[in-house]
Amino acid sequence: MLRMVTITLLLALVFPSIAPASDVAKEKRWADQIVDALIDGDAVWLQADGQEFLGIFTEAEGGGGKRAAIIAHGIGVHPDWPQVVYPLRTGLPPEGWSTLSLQMPVLPNSAAADGYAALMDEVPARLDAGIAFLREQGAETIALIAHSMGATMTAYYLSTGDRDVDGFVAIGMGGGLGEGVIDTTDMVTRISVPMLDLHGSEDLAQVLKAVPERDEAKAADGAYTRQRVDGANHFFDGKEDALVDAVDTWLGTTIAQP
Repeated sequence: MLRMVTITLLLALVFPSIAPASDVAKEKRWADQIVDALIDGDAVWLQADGQEFLGIFTEAEGGGGKRAAIIAHGIGVHPDWPQVVYPLRTGLPPEGWSTLSLQMPVLPNSAAADGYAALMDEVPARLDAGIAFLREQGAETIALIAHSMGATMTAYYLSTGDRDVDGFVAIGMGGGLGEGVIDTTDMVTRISVPMLDLHGSEDLAQVLKAVPERDEAKAADGAYTRQRVDGANHFFDGKEDALVDAVDTWLGTTIAQP
């Protein structure tokens, strides 16, 4: 509890001029573009803190739907982005995983990455809404899969309370935000569910620096796995199949239920 109070106070001190509210107009522009062009999956509208936001639900092939994954995108992109997000949300259903790709809180294009620290308190309601939706669809096993800023948001979510999920895949997650205000190494030490820390060998410098620090912090925890995809950059360009295979393999061997 003391840790959470400290984080809240630090956010208020470091980002006093940034209101903790997503750019709703930007979200609407994304949604209008996505829904009009959507081919794979179905648009669903969820509620979080009184605000409607978009999700894209793609049902597992072959029926059943007992295994599902929420996908959280990174900064500057949306829940149908062609890099990382789309390959995962469409690549996992053939392997027996339904996917729900969520619109995460966003800031205007001009905002600095550190400004996203002020949006962290909006994350739990969105992920909770996604989890509730998947439970309504019959999902019994739920994983959280997140890329870049989405991974930082998801790590924050998992580190600040007991959550109704079975595992976490962090892809290309950096070290944090605001000079220690949001510290992913500290957060992962408080994540109790199995976790895959996945990155590319050609990932961003801040990712390549942070992953071994998290690995060392979780060295004695058998629920934590670090994995590198050789030749992959931050967006896994040209390595989409390797990305989906790495995630699917870990899910199948670590948290999948018969």
